[in-house]
Amino acid sequence: MADNEYTPPDVWTYDAENGGEWASINRPTAGAREKKVLPVGEHALQLYSMATPNGVKVTVLLEELLALGKADAEYDAFQIKIGDGDQFGSDFVDINPNSKIPALLDHSTQPPTRVFESGSILLYLAEKFDAFIPTELAARAECMNWLFWQMGSAPYLGGGFGHFYAYAPEKFEYPIDRFTMETKRQLDVLNQHLANNEYMAPGGYSIADIAIWAWYGSLVLGKLYSADKFLSVHEYAHVQHWAKQISERPAVKRGQMVNRSWGEPEGQLIERHAASDFDTQTQDKIGTD
Repeated sequence: MADNEYTPPDVWTYDAENGGEWASINRPTAGAREKKVLPVGEHALQLYSMATPNGVKVTVLLEELLALGKADAEYDAFQIKIGDGDQFGSDFVDINPNSKIPALLDHSTQPPTRVFESGSILLYLAEKFDAFIPTELAARAECMNWLFWQMGSAPYLGGGFGHFYAYAPEKFEYPIDRFTMETKRQLDVLNQHLANNEYMAPGGYSIADIAIWAWYGSLVLGKLYSADKFLSVHEYAHVQHWAKQISERPAVKRGQMVNRSWGEPEGQLIERHAASDFDTQTQDKIGTD
């Protein structure tokens, strides 16, 4: 069935009652909506985030850095409830004028360095701690290729497929078909690459894998939009193998928990301030490095 009932007006105007799960917070304007002070913990790295795929990228990398022995990667992670509009508070907007999670403040510099956009945070931390990024020029370029591929591709998966398939108040054939086709094309891009490569870039597991796994790994493992059957993710055997391999890393298991307040209680850690915040019961389940 064609979705041709709607005729765009000559000039678009904002309708606050446009429906959908995020209608109460979506507006066509930027900037702070209220004065709101962010909490600050004891560590140099202060993360303000939520355990969506973009947030998981950063907490996974931080946990991987700590597992590698990078003690200065200790961090405090405070949850930003995007459904409540926390991202529009004044302090958060000062860090990220685009009002999207995750956002990071590095207090080891004076003044503190703000870092926003998940890919930028991954690159900043990888360079700061000299880890999970190749040093050889060609390998580094390949890592950047795939990191930027993810940053450019995920909006089609999240804002495109995810929105129209999972969140839109009405389901229409054309946008779901359009973004399903693109999502499957992207999965095929990954599948062909991973047919001949263990990880995304030469030199092993890197920030490119972390970035892509948070979205596409979660998707093929059935953790995103409940769309694994709809997308026939079993067709992408190489992506499946890669995703499962990464999902078994203890730091990845910990990173997924941080700033999470839904799902099974043992998988939640709303705030993270120390390794001890992962309680004994949880550590027994996810293992240690």
